[in-house]
Amino acid sequence: MALFRITHEPQTVKMDIPLDIILPDPGAMGDAPVRRRKVLYLLHGLSDDSSAWQRYTSIETVARTYGLVVVMPSAGRSFYADMPNGQAYFSYVTEELPRYLADVFDLAPAREDTLIAGNSMGGYGAFKAALLHPELYAAAASLSGVLSLAFINLYPDDTRKPEFEMLFGDLSKLAGSTHDPLTWLKNGALHPQKLPSLYACCGTQDDLLPLNRLFQEQCAQLGIPLDYYEAEAKHDWFFWDSAIRRFLKDVLGEPTL
Repeated sequence: MALFRITHEPQTVKMDIPLDIILPDPGAMGDAPVRRRKVLYLLHGLSDDSSAWQRYTSIETVARTYGLVVVMPSAGRSFYADMPNGQAYFSYVTEELPRYLADVFDLAPAREDTLIAGNSMGGYGAFKAALLHPELYAAAASLSGVLSLAFINLYPDDTRKPEFEMLFGDLSKLAGSTHDPLTWLKNGALHPQKLPSLYACCGTQDDLLPLNRLFQEQCAQLGIPLDYYEAEAKHDWFFWDSAIRRFLKDVLGEPTL
């Protein structure tokens, strides 16, 4: 396996940020050239960075068994948003980063070979990308994701309000905007046949469980297929490690290597 940690300066973000990549050795996935390998974009949560999935889970071993390229970008505490200050993390993940990978690594997978997933804030980012750009991904997974704007109400004393305003702008205009998961679902419901396969899960001891159940209900009401499950778990890496392996098995089948 080749493990890359790159620092680059995307035009969309306007600052140096790290990027971690797992690239299987030649011979994995048979004779498939690099540009035709399956690629998983794997997004981190609020308190982590691009190194978290490699440090806390078995993702390198999993990537090896599938011959899977894993791309782990850094997004700070941005909620993968195009922010009012001009730092456009959503555009970075969905537009500039794929171009960069094609130019530098010759990675240009077809839609059917492209997956996206993330935990917590990364689950929010993964579903935002999948539902607003369904043409890019075959499947997406949210693991204990922040899947409702109701998460703002988890901080009733307004201690986080300045940070949320920096990320999203005027919070009174948040509902119905492209930052709103319900907006993504309504957009997706217009052409549900074009959506990627959607997977979500959450632990029953997780504070974000009500948000995940609400998202599941909204999917059902709008006729959007969602493979959803709950497990006796907390908001932690033990759960996310097993959840990402379950997601890949559901999408890719049993590993052949």
